[in-house]
Amino acid sequence: MRVLLSAYACEPGIGSEQGVGWHWATELALLRHEVHVITRSNNRSKIDKAMAHAPIAGLHFHYYDLPSWAKWWKRGPRGVHLYYSLWQRGAYRLARRLIGGVQFDLVHHLTFGVFRQPSFMGRLGLPFVVGPLGGGDETPPLLRKGIGKRNAFQELLRDVSNRLALWNPSVAAMLRQATLILCKTPATLAMLPDDCREKCRVRLEIGLEPERIVREATITGGSADFLYTGRLFYMKGLHLALKAFSAIRIDYPAATFSLIGGGPSETWLKKLSARLGIQDSVRWLGPVPHEEIWSHYQRYTAFVFPSLRDSSGNVLLEAMSQALPVICLDTGGPGALVSPSCGIKVQVQNRSEVDVVRDLAAAMELLAGDLDIRAQMSCRALEFAKANSWRHVVSSTYEEIAVALNGAAISRAHRID
Repeated sequence: MRVLLSAYACEPGIGSEQGVGWHWATELALLRHEVHVITRSNNRSKIDKAMAHAPIAGLHFHYYDLPSWAKWWKRGPRGVHLYYSLWQRGAYRLARRLIGGVQFDLVHHLTFGVFRQPSFMGRLGLPFVVGPLGGGDETPPLLRKGIGKRNAFQELLRDVSNRLALWNPSVAAMLRQATLILCKTPATLAMLPDDCREKCRVRLEIGLEPERIVREATITGGSADFLYTGRLFYMKGLHLALKAFSAIRIDYPAATFSLIGGGPSETWLKKLSARLGIQDSVRWLGPVPHEEIWSHYQRYTAFVFPSLRDSSGNVLLEAMSQALPVICLDTGGPGALVSPSCGIKVQVQNRSEVDVVRDLAAAMELLAGDLDIRAQMSCRALEFAKANSWRHVVSSTYEEIAVALNGAAISRAHRID
């Protein structure tokens, strides 16, 4: 197929949404589709360098950005949304010019993958695929007390924003025009209007490069060392992990908890660790280049990711690719991604912070003390990772897209008859 891919975030050598945009584009081209990607001009230098190093036939990039005077909007969280919305309008105009010279089979809006932020590509008159979309996951009500009044208020505003977004004419038009809507999690699917549910599918958006996956699990005994990577931000639930870690140090006084990353909650979390008396056992490693993070995963007992709401889980998949069992909350992307055989999911619905912290601590103690269970979970995590390469994720999704497009074509033919 000839695919027009809208990927605001698309950059090689980086995780998160930038990596999603890059890997979907390259894998589609490697699957012999002709792929034209509309992305930001800001991504051009890295993309050009990667393409010069390893050219991919059938992969074409087209760049658009707002004027340089508008870039100051991206300095704040609210400004980023305005910048992105205006970028989408410019990208649509670029797409209209492209379809004048290339006969595309479909247009696919990929990144940003948030249902609140509309794409205008459905106006092109082509079969239109959206997603995978996230953003519908919400912090469990009983766990909002521990994040402070200001952050709890931010979560309330986000809840309201989610519901108001469905009244946005541009969002409604995007959902109506879509031939197929891909959702990252069941919670996002449940957030969408009833009349578009039939064309929704829950699909994994993330994958792995096969060469990153270790060949076999290696388990060493006698350690209680835990790892987190990601932003130090209240919604990541690290205050819960620190409290749980404090509880296990009674039985494991030599235990360590290493945190890779930085963010606005770093000072708050450091004060909490000092208040809990665990400051000497918590290692604040700061931001680490993505390329260097891989060497960290194999040094630890388990990967702890207690995010309160997260529609994805790139770092979870990375950890499992290194045969590292996962401890997470059973919510959002992590809850959908991690099976009981690969790690431990702590239930959160209608449960207090005390209950959740107790279960997180029990999970840490179990994986630190039971080598057999840890070995089983390590092996299963590795198997899951091997089954979810970028190639598998993209190819299986596009097989489903092809079926949906064929069904839509048959439906249109019947209406014409």
